[in-house]
Amino acid sequence: MTKGTTISQLGDARAGKLADNLTGFGRALRRTGVRVDASRMALAQQAVMLAGLAREDFGAALESVLVSREQDRAVFRELFDAYFKNPDIAQKLLAQMLPSAEAKAEPAQRRPRVSEALAPLRAARNAPPAREDEKIDFDAAMTASDRQRLHHADFNQLSASEYQLVERLARDIALPLPHYAARRTRPGGRGSRPHWPGAMQQAARTGGELLALPRLQRRQQPLPLLVLVDVSGSMERYARLLLAFLHAATAPRHAGPGLRRDVFAFGTGLTDLTPAFRLADTDAMLQAAGHSIADFAGGTRMGDSLAALRQQHARRLVGRRTLVLLISDGLDTGEPALLERELAWLRRHTRRLLWLNPLLRYEGYAPTARGAAALHRQAHGMLAVHNLARLQDLAASLATLLRQ
Repeated sequence: MTKGTTISQLGDARAGKLADNLTGFGRALRRTGVRVDASRMALAQQAVMLAGLAREDFGAALESVLVSREQDRAVFRELFDAYFKNPDIAQKLLAQMLPSAEAKAEPAQRRPRVSEALAPLRAARNAPPAREDEKIDFDAAMTASDRQRLHHADFNQLSASEYQLVERLARDIALPLPHYAARRTRPGGRGSRPHWPGAMQQAARTGGELLALPRLQRRQQPLPLLVLVDVSGSMERYARLLLAFLHAATAPRHAGPGLRRDVFAFGTGLTDLTPAFRLADTDAMLQAAGHSIADFAGGTRMGDSLAALRQQHARRLVGRRTLVLLISDGLDTGEPALLERELAWLRRHTRRLLWLNPLLRYEGYAPTARGAAALHRQAHGMLAVHNLARLQDLAASLATLLRQ
């Protein structure tokens, strides 16, 4: 294909028509939650120039460079069909970029992510400017029925804006951890040991008379917490939201200054997120965690990751007091024997090993996968964490399991 032929098909590059329409599509795709940056958009323009303007080739070229996750392919195809179906939906695309056949009919129902991405385009085309009272009514509705619906909505079924709202709501959920009697003591009225320094001070104030014998009682501290978060592709949307929830719920202002928490992410390897969790701001923690995790949305080798935990970070387990929260769907691709061995070691060196599994949202769920079966045998309990209601019940469930 010659240079002149390319310009005649795509239009004059100086007019910016192709770039503008691709940029608009990239923004709509980003609103659905698909990760699209400037480098991918540059690759998309190059791919279109090479593949040509036939509809199938055009869509395949964009899909090959803009989609990197299997769960986003259906969203991309549905959005592509809607966005490039007719020039009325978006800014005018070049006439030769559309097929000559009549456009397909609108689907009866679209995925929430696609409908939300197209909403600004439909609003700009049809809707008149909203009055102030209408905006207030919409906000009030969001705090009532919509908020109740999101309270029980699965994290994996949320649109992009709903996901951001639920993430904010999750940060307000409390997680009071169980306490234990520490070795250190403090003055108190019901202790078993006399507090002799306090007794001498009281006697000095009363002329040598000891009117009451002060005592020492053991301090109450929250159980040390170890969090292991699966950041594989199937756990991607759950991982980010649960990290935000745990960071806010176990912050010193909520859990107290004595809480010891260690956080690790695992996929194909183990990543220490404890330094990121020391940041006070949750958004800053998520940004630091994103930079630290090199295998985000990849595979899962849980046995190798637990082996790295045992070999490099065994001191993080405080005796047998540590409460371990292992957040995963159990879809492991590693060696089952290694996973069974490492889980058995982790169970022996902790107070409780609790498996937080988002797949419990399905009725009749059974841990038939090899990794899930090993977790089911070794964990002391299994809890669901797929919506806000389950997160609010988590504290009560933890207390119940620890009493067993």
